[in-house]
Parts: sequence; structure tokens; C-alpha cells
Amino acid sequence: MTTVKPVSNRFFQWLATALLVLMSLPAMAQQSPEDMIRASITELMGQIEGRKDYFSSNPAELKRVVDESLSDVADFRYIGASVMGRYFGNATPEQRSRFVDAFKQTLLDTYAKGLVTFDYREIRVLDNQSAGRYEDQANVAMEIVGTDGTVYPVSYTLRQDGGQWKVVNVIVNGINLGLTFRNQFDQAMRQYNRDYDAVINNWSPEVGAEELERGGA
Repeated sequence: MTTVKPVSNRFFQWLATALLVLMSLPAMAQQSPEDMIRASITELMGQIEGRKDYFSSNPAELKRVVDESLSDVADFRYIGASVMGRYFGNATPEQRSRFVDAFKQTLLDTYAKGLVTFDYREIRVLDNQSAGRYEDQANVAMEIVGTDGTVYPVSYTLRQDGGQWKVVNVIVNGINLGLTFRNQFDQAMRQYNRDYDAVINNWSPEVGAEELERGGA
């Protein structure tokens, strides 16, 4: 069974801060991706302020809040299919649905743990944004400035679905999380001899804190 490596508080801080931006997006879904995220920065400051102790004592409530928020802004079905990669086509509809749920629950657990520990000095959306390859795709780059002054880049990939922009991938400090999870799914399929049910039942992806702190190319 694949096990999760210990993850540093700094890793949780990156993910939790990125999540807080997403949590304030639904009310601004008709704006451009850049304006949507930029406008959310003002609102996000009050999301957790003064409630860390409450959420620390009520983790189930925190996970529910995170679930409701992410479900509105993240396209989990698209992300799940992308993570399954070349194995998606041979999976049954039931297996696809089960994996999406398993993948989502993994992220919820990770983000919820980080929300009560994160700390930052500033969050800023960059002025010069690169255009997406297609009209229904967009990239939004931002930076998280830690309390020690360290700058961590975060980049969202969004796609338009039914007139609404939704997040389909996140790159944290140069580490492409979607690609990382896809490689781990491929490794698990090899480990379990392409037994989809075994992979899904034992899904527990690894994101090494050391790798994130080093950053990627």
C-alpha cells in the first residue's frame, strides 16, 4: 500500500493559502479568470481570521466548508480523468466515479489540515498574465509571500465549462501537482498489475515536502 510521507507545515501553508483564494471565487464566476482571483484576495482575508481555534476543535465542520467551496470552483471529474491519464479509457464508469471521489477526499483531508496552520504576509496576483493556448483555457499566476519574506509562486490552470471558469490544475513553487499525481497513478497501476479496484482502494498519493521546498523547473 502506498503511504503518505510526512508533510511540513510549510507545504500545508502553500496549499491552504491557495485553497483560500479558491474558496472565495463562486460569487465572481462571471468575471475574467484574472479579475476573479484578484478580486477574491480582499475577501479571503476574513475567511479564517479569528476562527482557527474553532476549526481546530471542529475538523469535520472545516472539511464540510472546504468540500462545499472546492466543489463550486474545481472540476474534479476533469482532474480525475487527467490523473488517470491513459488508463481512463479502460476504466468502467463506476471505477471512474470512485476514483474521482477518492481523489477529492484526499485533497479535502490535506487542505483541511493546512487551513488552521497556514500563515503569510501577502498574496498578490501578478500583473502580466500569460494567455492560455485556447479560448476556453486560462492561466492565472500569483505569489504568496511568507512571513519570512520568501516568495512562493502559485499558478492556476482554468478551463471554461458551461460558461463558468473552473480550476483544473495547480502548480506550486514550480511543481505541477496534476502531473505529479498522474505519475503516481501510473506507478500504482504498475504496482497492482493494472487492477483498477486495488489502485482506487489504496489511493494515497505522496507529495514530498522536500520536493516542494526545492521547487521545480
